[in-house]
Amino acid sequence: MEDAMSAPDLSCWLALAHGPAVPPPLLAALATESGLIARWFDDPRSVAGTGVSPGLSEYLAAPNWASVESDLRWLDTGGGTILTFADRLFPDLLRNIPDPPAVIYVRGQPAALRAPQLAVVGSRNPSPDGARQARQFSGELARLGIGITSGLALGIDTQAHVGAMNAGGVTIAVQGCGLDQVYPRRNTGLAQRIAEQGAVITEFGVGMPPLAVNFPRRNRIISGLSLGTLVVEAARRSGSLITAGLAAAQGREVFAIPGSIKNPMAQGCHHLIKQGAKLVAGIDDILEEIRELAGCTAAVSKTLPQGQCDVGGLDERCRLLLDNIGFGPVAMDELVDQTGLAAGITASLLSSLEISGHIEILPGGRIVRR
Repeated sequence: MEDAMSAPDLSCWLALAHGPAVPPPLLAALATESGLIARWFDDPRSVAGTGVSPGLSEYLAAPNWASVESDLRWLDTGGGTILTFADRLFPDLLRNIPDPPAVIYVRGQPAALRAPQLAVVGSRNPSPDGARQARQFSGELARLGIGITSGLALGIDTQAHVGAMNAGGVTIAVQGCGLDQVYPRRNTGLAQRIAEQGAVITEFGVGMPPLAVNFPRRNRIISGLSLGTLVVEAARRSGSLITAGLAAAQGREVFAIPGSIKNPMAQGCHHLIKQGAKLVAGIDDILEEIRELAGCTAAVSKTLPQGQCDVGGLDERCRLLLDNIGFGPVAMDELVDQTGLAAGITASLLSSLEISGHIEILPGGRIVRR
């Protein structure tokens, strides 16, 4: 693999990235045989008999040099870094998927891509419970040295990135457009923060807009970088299930967090569990599968199974409230009706439970167990 790539070779790799897909064995040959990629472009006839498809052979005779120039201008202005398949920093896990990219554009820290990673994906419109789970799981994993990889979308993706960064960990955002723009625009500030604490990456060149067709391709990069994919909340038909399917096809682990049968955003997770994904009730369920691969040696406190809580030392009224508070949000007036406690007493007890860490009071006053 290359330590420092010549400008002509980089141009050739970029031209290759703007053309038809190149099979992994050919990418490996280009990465290991010095001068081979330049010969491909200098003399397209030299690819005869090498297994190059007719479409790629035709493209080599008339490459997209205009897009290459745009990419190089972006590079010259300090927009980021470009890693080719021949680069030592190109992630090994990504090399080994069935359809790896020839080039990755990086804004931020290229070395972050070499960290062991877990993909965390889910709904763009999660429940408060789902958003909290994405933050908490991502934060706990990040503190153990596991990078959190997601797609910069609103909802679960955003919460996963934020959870990792708030824990002081590494996070990687994979875009479905060029790095000269951010999609969605609302996450422009988040993307900048991610670049400072990890990396924002894409396989799409400068100027590529966030076309719908780009996102399934983006998803294979999310799963391809990662040891496994955790789906927090997802509808039965969603991009998150596409990512999970790609992870399974790439030979990676698939994890899913179950939810209420009444929550439509839990149906995708339940489907994945039926199909063999590992049900996740706590971080240890993930670490059991990836700890050795991730090199994770930090001690992890055991998580309580869903539906249980340490209520030792609480009086009977607090226990009564906790018995009626699930992991989905509930309003205080519902608790008053269910427990028969006066509203004033209920409010006072809830404040005590929040201070002791047993519950969380969400914006709008709804309550969930922690």
